[in-house]
Amino acid sequence: MKLLKDLLYGVPLTERSGSTQVAVSKVCFDSREVSKGALFVAVRGTQVDGHQFIDKAIELGAAAIVAEEIPEEPKENICFIGVKDSSLALALIAANFYDQPSEKLQLVGITGTNGKTTTATLLYNLFSLLGSKSGLLSTVKVCVGKEEFPATHTTPDPVQINRYLDQMVKAGCKYCFMEASSHGIVQNRTAGLHFAGAVFTNISHDHLDYHGNFENYIKAKKKLFDDLPKQAFMLTNADDRHGETMTLHSKAKVYRYALKNDADYKGRILEHQLNGMLLRLGQQEVWTKLIGDFNAYNLLAIYSVALCLEKDPLQVATAISSLKSVAGRFQYLQKQELTTIVDYAHTPDALENVLKTIASIRSNNEKVITVVGCGGNRDAAKRPLMARIASEMSDQVILTSDNPRFEDPEAIIEEMEKGIEMHLSHKVLKITDRKQAIRTAIQLGQSKDLILIAGKGHETYQEIKGERFPFDDLAIARETLDQKYPD
Repeated sequence: MKLLKDLLYGVPLTERSGSTQVAVSKVCFDSREVSKGALFVAVRGTQVDGHQFIDKAIELGAAAIVAEEIPEEPKENICFIGVKDSSLALALIAANFYDQPSEKLQLVGITGTNGKTTTATLLYNLFSLLGSKSGLLSTVKVCVGKEEFPATHTTPDPVQINRYLDQMVKAGCKYCFMEASSHGIVQNRTAGLHFAGAVFTNISHDHLDYHGNFENYIKAKKKLFDDLPKQAFMLTNADDRHGETMTLHSKAKVYRYALKNDADYKGRILEHQLNGMLLRLGQQEVWTKLIGDFNAYNLLAIYSVALCLEKDPLQVATAISSLKSVAGRFQYLQKQELTTIVDYAHTPDALENVLKTIASIRSNNEKVITVVGCGGNRDAAKRPLMARIASEMSDQVILTSDNPRFEDPEAIIEEMEKGIEMHLSHKVLKITDRKQAIRTAIQLGQSKDLILIAGKGHETYQEIKGERFPFDDLAIARETLDQKYPD
C-alpha cells in the first residue's frame, strides 16, 4: 500500500478534487483489473479511451482517479487528479509505486529499426556469462535472472516494466537490458525510468502507419536519447546516416561504434563463413557462431556497451565467442546440404541485409529461394519494396501471407507484386498459405541451395482476423526437411 500523495511525486498536476492521503493498493489503467483501493489512470489509447471507463473503475472499488478530464461533479469519497498527459502520469506513478527500481539497476535501453531484440538478448546472455546477474525486457521474452516470462509487447506498459524491474532488484540483478520501441517511447512507456545508458542500432522506414512520416519516426527514436541524464552514456552507430542525428541535444556522454567509419569502438570482419565469423573487436580477435554484417554490428554494440559499463575487454571478447544466435534471427537448419534459414527480417532494410549476408557466403553455384510476406494493418509502403528486394537478390521468390491481421492476405500480396520489375516476374510464385509456401520452397530446393524464410522469425503464431493461431516457421521447415530427407 502507498499513499496517493507519494505516488504523485514529480507528476505535473492541473487540478485536484479530494484528499491525496488515501491509501492505494495497486495502479491500473485497464478498468478490468481494478479492485478495492486501486488507483485508476484513464489513458487515451490508439483503440480505447480510458476516460470512458472511469465510472466502471469506481464501481469496482477504485479509491482515486487520474485523468485528463475530471467530471464536473466528482463523486464523493473519490479523489480525482487532473493531469495534462495521462500516459506520462501513469509512467511516473508506476515508478513511484515500485520505489524507483530503475535507479537500483544499471538499465540500458536499445532502440533502432533492426537489431533491438538481438542486441538486448545478447547483452543479457553476455553479462550472464560474465557472472553478472541480469534482467531482460525484449520482444521475445522477459528474464529476471534465469526465470523467464512470456513477452506481450516490444516495450511493456509502465506498470509491467516497473513491476519486472522491482522483481529484478529483489532477485539481486545488477543490470537490465531493455528494448525501447518507437511506439513505447512516444506513448511514454519509458518515461520515469533512470537509464544508465542507451544504444542506437540503425534506422530505416518502418511503422509509418503509426508515426505518419519518417521525420516523426526519427523523433520518436531520438526522444530516448534526448531524455538521458548527463551521467548516462549514449552509444550510437557511426555507420548509420542518422547516427549523429540521435546525438543532437543529448546530455549524455556520447560514444560511437562502427565497422566502416572512425569511432570510439571500432570493429572489422576478418573472415566470413556459413558456420561463423572471425571479428576484430577493438584489439581483440573473436570467432563467433553468428554470421552476417548485421550480427557484426550487434556484437560490436554489445562489446562497446560492456566496455562502457567497465567490463574487462579480454573477458568480454572471450564470452562473446560463446554466444549463440537469438531465436528467429538467422537460425538455420541443414540436411543433405540443403540449408534453410529462418529470420525475423520484416523491413526492407533487414531483408536486404540478410540477403546480402547470404550472397557473401554463397558460391553462386546454388539457388537462393526466398519466402516472404508482409503484415496486415501496418506500414503498407514497404510492401512493394520488400518484394522488389527479394526478386532482385534471389533466384526464386515465393510471396505469401505473414500476419494478415484484419486485411485480405491476397490483397497484401498484390501490393507486394507492384514492386517487382517485369523482367523479374518469372522468378515469382504466389502461395497465400504460408505453410504451403514454406513446404514448396523446401521441395524446390536441391543440394547446396539456400532457402530464406523471412518475416516472422521467433513468432510462434499467425494473426488472422483478431485471432492468433499456432504457427512456427522453424518447426514447419524442420518437419518438411525431415519428410524430404528421412533418416
